Amino acid sequence: MAEISRGPELMEKIVSLCKRRGFIFPGSEIYGGLANSWDYGPLGVELKNNIKQMWWKMFVTRRPDMVGVDAALIMNPKVWEATGHVATFSDPMVECKACHARLRVDNLEGVVLDSSAEGGWNLSAAKCSICGKKEFGIPKQFNMMLRTWLGPVQDDSAVVYMRPETAQAMFVNFKNVLESTRRRLPFGIAQSGKAFRNEITPGNFIFRQREFELMELEYFIRPENWEASFEHWLGQMKLWLKTLGIADERLHYVEISDEDRAFYSKRTVDVEYDYPFGQKELYGLAYRTDYDLGKHEAFSGQELKYSNPDDQKEKFVPHVIEPAFGVDRSVLVSLLEAYHEEITDDELRVSLRFPYWMAPIKVAVLPLSKKEELSVPARELAQTLRDADIVVEYDETQSIGKRYRRQDEIGTPFCVTFDFDSLTDGMVTVRDRDSMEQARVPIAGIVAEIKNRLQK
Repeated sequence: MAEISRGPELMEKIVSLCKRRGFIFPGSEIYGGLANSWDYGPLGVELKNNIKQMWWKMFVTRRPDMVGVDAALIMNPKVWEATGHVATFSDPMVECKACHARLRVDNLEGVVLDSSAEGGWNLSAAKCSICGKKEFGIPKQFNMMLRTWLGPVQDDSAVVYMRPETAQAMFVNFKNVLESTRRRLPFGIAQSGKAFRNEITPGNFIFRQREFELMELEYFIRPENWEASFEHWLGQMKLWLKTLGIADERLHYVEISDEDRAFYSKRTVDVEYDYPFGQKELYGLAYRTDYDLGKHEAFSGQELKYSNPDDQKEKFVPHVIEPAFGVDRSVLVSLLEAYHEEITDDELRVSLRFPYWMAPIKVAVLPLSKKEELSVPARELAQTLRDADIVVEYDETQSIGKRYRRQDEIGTPFCVTFDFDSLTDGMVTVRDRDSMEQARVPIAGIVAEIKNRLQK
C-alpha cells in the first residue's frame, strides 16, 4: 500500500476523480460555473442516496421512538422571526480595501476578538487570505439568511427566506406529530433535506456551500433526563461514524465552551474531522433546552406543551437533544476515507474502498470480449442481477485489466467476468475489489453469491 499524503494534494485528487468518474461536477459549468456550486453526477447521486438511506434506517425506521417528516423549504417568515434568525443569524464580515474581497472576520489569519475595538475585532495583525494585504474596513454583521419573494409582487410584504436549517420545521410540526401519532416522551422527529445559507466565504469543494443538505433530528425529552439522553445520542453518532468507515484517529469530539456555544444551547459537542485543509466540523450535537418550542409557543399563540397521559395535571414544554449531520460533509469524508493507492504490477492502482453498502455500483459485469457470443449472455446476466435489486454496471470496452482499474477507482466491490469458458462450464469469475482475489462461481448461483458477499 502506497503512503497517501493527507495534505492539499489529496483534495486535488478527490476533486479530479469526482469529475472524471461522474461523482460530482462543477455547477453550471458550460456557462462558466457558479461559485461553490456543485452538481452530483450519476455515481455521486447513488453514493449520496446510499448514505441518506442508511442514516434513515439507522435513526428512524429501526427505532421505535422516531418518526419522520418532509417539510417545505419556504416557511412563514414569522418562524424565523420567532427563533431570532432574522435578527441574529449572522457572521462578522469585513472588506479588504486592497482587493475588495469580502471575508469572514473570524477566519482571518492574525485576527483577535476585541470588544473595545471598532466592530468588535482587532485587525491590526490580520492578513487578507486573497491578496495578503493588511488593509480592512470596519467589521459588520452579515445575515446569512437567503432571502427571496413569494408571489408576483417584490416588496417587503412578500419577503420569505429559504430555510437555513431543517430543524424549525420539526418544531413547528411538533403539535401535529404529537396529536397524529400519540407518541409519548421520549420520542424524536427526523428530517433530511436541503438548506441554504448565504455564506460569506464558502469553499473547500463540498465542505462549505450555500446550498447543501442536512440530516437532522429533534429528540424530545423531560428536562431532568437531558444528560442521559445527550450521552445516548453521542454514542449513536459514534456508531454512525463507525458505520461510515471513518478512522477514529481522524475524529475529535470537541466540547464547546460557554462563550462559544449558541445562546440557546446548554451543552454542545462538535464532531470534528482531520480534513486535508485542517481540523474542521463534521457534525454537531446540542442540548437546545426548550428554547425553540418555547419561542414558537409564545409567537404563534399555540400551545406546544406535552400532556402526560398518565397524569393529566402534568403539562410542560419538552426539552430537546439535537444531533445534526451534514449530507455533503458525510459524502466528502467518505470519499477521503475510501481513497487508496498502491503499486500493482509496477503501476499505480487507485481504489475507493467504500463499505459495501455505500458503494454506488455493487457489481460490474464484464464480458471478456465484445463478440456477440459473449456480450449477449453477459448482458442477460447483468439484467438478472438488476432484477434482484443489485446495482450493476455493464462494461465491454478496452482490456479487462483497464476495466478492472475503472471499477476499482469508482469503488465497485465486485467484478463478474464472463469469458469463453463460461459458455461451456456455466461459471463466471468473481473478482474482489480490495484483495483482487478471483474465484469461479456458478452462473446459476451468482445472485445468492453476490448478495452473500455484500452482507460481509
